[in-house]
Amino acid sequence: MGLTTPSASAPPAAASPGTGPGAPPTPDDPASLKVVPARHYARWVAAVAVIVLVAQFAHGLATNPVWEWGVFRDYVLSETIVHAVWVTLQLTAYATVLGFLLGTVLAFMRLSRSPVLQTVAWTYIWIFRSIPMIVQLVFWFNLSALYERLGFGIPFGPVFWSVDSNSIIGTMGAAIIGLTLHQAAYAAEIVRGGVIAVDHGQLEAAAALGIPRLRQIRRIVLPQAMRAILPTAGNEIIGLLKGTSVVYVMSIGELFYQVQVIYGRNGRVIPLLLVATAWYVVLTSLLSVAQYYVERRYARGANRTPPPTPLQRARRFVRTLRAAAAQRNQPVTPLKPLGDSR
Repeated sequence: MGLTTPSASAPPAAASPGTGPGAPPTPDDPASLKVVPARHYARWVAAVAVIVLVAQFAHGLATNPVWEWGVFRDYVLSETIVHAVWVTLQLTAYATVLGFLLGTVLAFMRLSRSPVLQTVAWTYIWIFRSIPMIVQLVFWFNLSALYERLGFGIPFGPVFWSVDSNSIIGTMGAAIIGLTLHQAAYAAEIVRGGVIAVDHGQLEAAAALGIPRLRQIRRIVLPQAMRAILPTAGNEIIGLLKGTSVVYVMSIGELFYQVQVIYGRNGRVIPLLLVATAWYVVLTSLLSVAQYYVERRYARGANRTPPPTPLQRARRFVRTLRAAAAQRNQPVTPLKPLGDSR
């Protein structure tokens, strides 16, 4: 009687239902879950409401006769308005350059170890930031009432040379002085904040190398501080450009004053105010573009490859469109059938 030998391989176990390669996924399987994108209904409602409001405003600009676009076209490039824009640019340029020069001196006075310089700089900034600009302008405009003559001589002693204050400080000079002194107080804090942002260890390393103090400031501190100074300084210059309208109290023919004179004669208030608004928008936009490129230049030390400019992005987009159009216009070469040796 022989023994029965078991087979070498056991029969395969029965596969559980739903686990085969072709079986449908079970309800517990993540693959069976349906992915539904989030629906932002509130966002769509807000977008539609904004589009409707913008469309209503644009429709009002085009159809409301009170805007008087014909009057706007007659005055926006008139000789009087263009000359007033030039006066506005002059006031802005003088106050910016002189204000930031004086503000830089005040900033380093505050950072000095001398208590006298620190106290004088802090007092100046405190006073000129406390007094409104219009009050300062009226004060400098009436300087002759306080000092009839300005002279040069020994302090608390005899005066060797003097001149009438009205002849040396006119209306335009008083406006520039007032704007400059007001701007210097804010520029001092902007520059001081940028200098503080520079790592102090770099000054210690420069001093260890024997670099003179003035060269440390000019070649090491200020180039790095410019990255922190420029955004706030650009914003301050744009504010100064619009703030020059305050000099209308001194009867200086800048943009806002000339607009007031014109609509005071012809009664076209809305279109003349629109003329001033258009010019302020254009000038502010030009300053913003200049600020962007200056910031990009001083960012070279931090970014090896600065981001592309808007013009470079536009050129890249045009090149992409041309490449896509050229690719679509290329003739399609038919594929040879397999085995065809021709």
